[in-house]
Amino acid sequence: MLNLDWIKILEGIPQNAHEALVTEQFVNPLLEAIGFSRQERFPAFATGRGADKVDVAVRKNTGNDNFLFSPKNPYLLIEVKGRETQGGARINLAEGTPKYIEARQQITKYLLAPNCQTAQWGIITNSFHIQLFRRHGKVVVPATQCLLIKPDNITQTIAHIKYLLENPPRALTVCIYNNKGGVGKTTTTLNLAAILRNEKKRVLVVDFDSQRDLTKSLGLEVGVVSLFDCLANPSLNVRDAIQPFKLEIKPTPYWLFDVIPADIRMEKYTSDSFAGQIQKGAARLRDLLKIFLKEYDYILIDCPTQWLFFSKSGVYASDVVLIPTKHNDVASLNNAARVLTEFIPEVKKIRKDNEPIALPIFFNGQSITDPQLKTANTEIKKIIETHRKESKIDLLPYFWPKATKANLDTTIFTIPSYAIVANAAFSRVPGVLKNTKVAAYYLSLAKEYFLYE
Repeated sequence: MLNLDWIKILEGIPQNAHEALVTEQFVNPLLEAIGFSRQERFPAFATGRGADKVDVAVRKNTGNDNFLFSPKNPYLLIEVKGRETQGGARINLAEGTPKYIEARQQITKYLLAPNCQTAQWGIITNSFHIQLFRRHGKVVVPATQCLLIKPDNITQTIAHIKYLLENPPRALTVCIYNNKGGVGKTTTTLNLAAILRNEKKRVLVVDFDSQRDLTKSLGLEVGVVSLFDCLANPSLNVRDAIQPFKLEIKPTPYWLFDVIPADIRMEKYTSDSFAGQIQKGAARLRDLLKIFLKEYDYILIDCPTQWLFFSKSGVYASDVVLIPTKHNDVASLNNAARVLTEFIPEVKKIRKDNEPIALPIFFNGQSITDPQLKTANTEIKKIIETHRKESKIDLLPYFWPKATKANLDTTIFTIPSYAIVANAAFSRVPGVLKNTKVAAYYLSLAKEYFLYE
């Protein structure tokens, strides 16, 4: 990293610096420090979504391909804000402030725009605050905290951003969770894994549920080493816990995805007291899975319903949480709200990196009539209103993600039926591989939340 005098740079930025000045006096030195020359940056990059333009797009030059003269396929996007508005009001990008929320929404929108599908990273900054985001398919997650820039942390902060940009993880880790049984968590995990494999993605499935339903449904057993053993014994290699799941197609079995099966001994340790026996407690699973982040495209975690050690570990290890619900099960909707307002914030507070994030809920498992949908939306409206008053958390984007101020669109993604999926379990084959209609449902699920069209 270039040996820049960051104290002098920060002191030289006027307190009322507008966006262009912040770009020139802070963003440009930042880009130099993380290894991008001026020939590798393009200002006001058109995202391909209407008139939207991101302030700076960046990509390394290769050979005769000069990004400044051929601005295509960006790697990093930067949304720059001034320190003050033209009216003199300070622009506060601290997490949770209105300006922060606005900037985060902007960088997310830009990263998902047509001309930016090669971009893996996004930054928001006004030289007071800075945050790095990572894009994986259709998911944008924080890669760092939203940091207050200080003379004593700026060098370390930039070095960390540079390291992440140069060492991107391949995998998105997804926990399929609701604090309510019977919503199809295991079924979703298995069929999502199979459909992602059909889309040429490399998938690792982790059964972290003491009931072992996922492991049993695939006809697998633990090997010489289990994930349960690795929790307590740092000397063991978690790679040895992996069991490949193959379809028995003659003459050569067809490898589908990898599985870390659940150990039957987990049944004896379902209380939170078990966490005290594990170094780093619920954080241990995340540490174990880190070695796989550059080997798989998706790591899917199936964990139990109760908010105890195993479920906390699954959520803690994840980038995102996918929440299945039932339209005719009020408890599943209310428990989804608990996941959103209690459990995920609890984990974020411990991790201190703004992860995991929640994806919008979906209805899983049954066809819905118009009267049933009306009843479900009435209940959802009550849940949203209650939490706006009591927890001060707006659940609208998680229940009705297509809703706007101008249009209260109450559309919720739905998988209409999985009867054929349940029957497929007896053949030890995910339902998406047995029935084209089921495959279409789960491909739609994958495209709704994870994959570009």
